[in-house]
Amino acid sequence: MPLKKALIHAPTDTLANPQSVVQSHHRSPANRGARHVRRAAALLGIALAAAGCARLAAIDSNALWKIVDIRCVPAEQATGTPGQCTAVNLEKRYAILKDIVGRSQYLLIPTDHVSGIESPQVLAPHAPSYWADAWAARSYVNGAVKRTLPDNQLGLEINSQFRRTQNQLHIHIDCMRADISDALARHAKDAPGTWHWDTLDGDRYRIMRVTALTGASDPFRLVSLDNPDSDAMAMQTILVTGAGASAEKDGWLVVNSGLDADNGSGSAEGLLDHACRVADAS
Repeated sequence: MPLKKALIHAPTDTLANPQSVVQSHHRSPANRGARHVRRAAALLGIALAAAGCARLAAIDSNALWKIVDIRCVPAEQATGTPGQCTAVNLEKRYAILKDIVGRSQYLLIPTDHVSGIESPQVLAPHAPSYWADAWAARSYVNGAVKRTLPDNQLGLEINSQFRRTQNQLHIHIDCMRADISDALARHAKDAPGTWHWDTLDGDRYRIMRVTALTGASDPFRLVSLDNPDSDAMAMQTILVTGAGASAEKDGWLVVNSGLDADNGSGSAEGLLDHACRVADAS
């Protein structure tokens, strides 16, 4: 099977109208105990549902890694051109690849072999700033739609281990759904550094406004504070978008959910719009 076929990702959750239920987020010892119970139940459910995921087995789960490692990095090293990729940054250790799904969807993929959100490598002391680099790569989305979109109409997303088809870390870079951007606008002025719960597209997410995507505010590090082991991180999905039209001025919103949360989700990809309809709005 051609490697490009593996860029087709599994369908995301059924879309629904967003509903808002916002509250401050605090984790008590009892809540943590309940989380462990839900996590165990979610893992059991995933194992029992494995037979229903057989169709995913037909996709080469290492295709993205093969494309980057065999086709893109060697081409960049030998000729200074990125091969099948859109760009390769050898110094920062990532590649940008146009996904075959959607008019404007790109992927940031490490040039190191990193399995996904659950990998301890993303939390290593000198790990690359994948989220900041992916945010800088939103320029490719703007180029694809031939418009400079406001930062709150652009998003980055990573799926949980159980809602992905590829075992190489990749961050989706694309347009946001307009209704989701509208729903998230109520968090645009949230005090930085505090989680708030909300319902988006029928699933429960917690949202934090941050003023940077690096250091202690790196989304992987923020989410790992409440999910300190790889099993817990494996269930998480993260989305990042601008808190306002200019993220440099307004900050970013980190949107997180997990399969072990009540009414949680292991994928926020459905909050993106791979058709990028916001680019066609007048």
